Amino acid sequence: MTDYPYICSALRELCDGVDYEVTDLANASALLYSSMDRLNWAGFYLMRDGMLILGPFQGRPACTVIEPGKGVCRTAAEQDRTVVVPDVHLFPGHIACDSASESEIVVPIHVNGEIFGVLDIDSPVKNRFSDEDREGLERFVRILEDCISKDLK
Repeated sequence: MTDYPYICSALRELCDGVDYEVTDLANASALLYSSMDRLNWAGFYLMRDGMLILGPFQGRPACTVIEPGKGVCRTAAEQDRTVVVPDVHLFPGHIACDSASESEIVVPIHVNGEIFGVLDIDSPVKNRFSDEDREGLERFVRILEDCISKDLK
C-alpha cells in the first residue's frame, strides 16, 4: 500500500523554493517510482504545440511523442479525466512503449486552467491501480500543479 500522505508531504518539501518546473517534475517522478511498489515506469508527458512530449521520468526509455487520438495519455488529456486501465492490452489504441506494461493510470495536470501535461504510471501487473491510488495520485497532482504554477510566474 502506498503512503500517499507521506509522498504528498515529501513533494511539498521537494518543491519548496524551486523555481523550475522540470526540476519539480524530475523529483516527482523519482519520488513516485521509489515510493510505489510494482511499477515499471513513472513520469510525465507535457503538452507542447498540441502534442504530448516526453518529460522527466523513471523507468525504461519511452515513446517520445504521443499524437492526438492515440494511447491512454491522450485519452486522459483529451477527456480531461483520470484514466485507470486494468489491462492495457484491452485498451483500444494503447501504445506499447514497454512490452512489460500490463496496467496503467494517467492523471491530467493543469496550469492556468489548461492541460499542461499528464502523469503516467505503468505497472507490470494487471489490475495494479485501485481507487485509493487514483485518489492519492490526484491529490499528488494537485500539489504538483501548485508547484508548477509558482515556477512559471
